[in-house]
Amino acid sequence: MDVWQVILYTLISEFSDLTDVEQATRVALRLLVAAVLGGLLGFERESHGKAAGIRTHILVCTGAALFVMGSELVEGGDDAMSRVVQGIVAGIGFLGAGTIIKGERMDDVKGLTTAAGVWMTAAVGVCVGLGLEATAVLATLVMLFTLNVLPHFIDRMDKNED
Repeated sequence: MDVWQVILYTLISEFSDLTDVEQATRVALRLLVAAVLGGLLGFERESHGKAAGIRTHILVCTGAALFVMGSELVEGGDDAMSRVVQGIVAGIGFLGAGTIIKGERMDDVKGLTTAAGVWMTAAVGVCVGLGLEATAVLATLVMLFTLNVLPHFIDRMDKNED
């Protein structure tokens, strides 16, 4: 084998992780679903003027899905998957903590909902990565309800108390 054949063979083998059309379709679909669901959640946050918007939520959701799929594709097993998910939860917790700002007063805290939203978006990504797309869609709907509809009920209750 000459040098060019070795280089070509090496390139081909390095890009052979998607072994068939079914697997490539599954990976592409999961990444697309994660990006769309993350984008929906990010759009909701961005439309309310929050710092963590569309791009952040797409990256968090798709990244979480990719970490899980990567572990699955190398057949890491349940222990490896558990460590991957634990790492995502801890890492996103650290990212979310950066969005929380505490003021002088005890009740002056901002960014908790944003931090929780980014954390939940990662959970949606993990579900997509595991192939639980229906669960991820349902969780996204629950999250959108929580962020959009629930505040109106709370405002009504507060007005009725006055």
